[in-house]
Amino acid sequence: MANVNFMGTASLAPLSTTELALTNGATAIASMACLALYDAWNLVRNAEVALAMSLEALHGFSDAFDPRPHQVRPHPGQAETAQDVRRLTEGSELLDRMPQKVQDAYSLRCSPQVLGAVRDALRFVESTLHTEINAASDNPLIFMDLERENKAISAGNFHGEPLAFAMDLLGIVTAEVANIAERRVYRLTDPALSDGLPSMLVAKPGLNCGYMMPQYTAAALVSDNKTLAHPDSVDSIPTSAGQEDHVSMGTNAARHAMEIIRNSEMVVAIEMLSAAQALDLRPPELRRGPGTAVAYRFMRKIVPTMQADQPLSREMQRAAELVHSGEIPAAIARQAGEAVERFFR
Repeated sequence: MANVNFMGTASLAPLSTTELALTNGATAIASMACLALYDAWNLVRNAEVALAMSLEALHGFSDAFDPRPHQVRPHPGQAETAQDVRRLTEGSELLDRMPQKVQDAYSLRCSPQVLGAVRDALRFVESTLHTEINAASDNPLIFMDLERENKAISAGNFHGEPLAFAMDLLGIVTAEVANIAERRVYRLTDPALSDGLPSMLVAKPGLNCGYMMPQYTAAALVSDNKTLAHPDSVDSIPTSAGQEDHVSMGTNAARHAMEIIRNSEMVVAIEMLSAAQALDLRPPELRRGPGTAVAYRFMRKIVPTMQADQPLSREMQRAAELVHSGEIPAAIARQAGEAVERFFR
């Protein structure tokens, strides 16, 4: 019978027990998963910055980020996101300017609950990966303390189910980051929802499409994520004449999670671009928060304020690359004299 190595290809010659132990593990899934987790944490930090910019652009209420509501529902991530947004918008004169409103829409008001739940889920993923990358997932495993001559134990540590579950969860929660970000982009472009901003964030709507196409792009990517986020771990297909009759599909789960993160980076980038355009349409004398001011300057390095229609595809790609790089959260933390991991909890 041909053996299968870690790349999933069949070898014609039988492997020795020792050779099989070195190649028959879950290391490919684990390596992809670690890269995806790193990018997911970076995505959350950028999403909090984009949220803070939209909150200012929409004249949102600061009450939803007051620490007290989060103390009485003490999910750790929820309190952390609320704290991050408070710090990003500290001293902003753009918040709490609409006393006739009772409360903000869910995409603003409930963002600590959503992004906070993402944070908590990422910690579960992180715990799983910490165990995995410090473990032996080979098969067979060689135990030198066995008294018998054959010191190999053939077990199932190579099975990728723990990683498959973790990657399915990672894909689902990062898809939600894009989901709620796109809803804020939509609010920014709809004059019925944006508290005085012009339609499509352009001075002469009708003649100009403004930020309509970026919102279309965000909506399309969110819909793509919904398909990609279908759990891979619920699937299995038998191979090897029925010997390998249940598999995790963990590599597919990790690959799909990475694709969802790329899509979500673009959606968050579109929110930043849209919020920067919206901020230019608010009174210029109103002070922005220290974190949102940094992010605004980054966006204006990419594209000037839109006065009339112009192609934005290149600018959207540059903004997505900027989100992926982590430069904006790093610059905000550096301004505060802190490490990124400390500023963004």
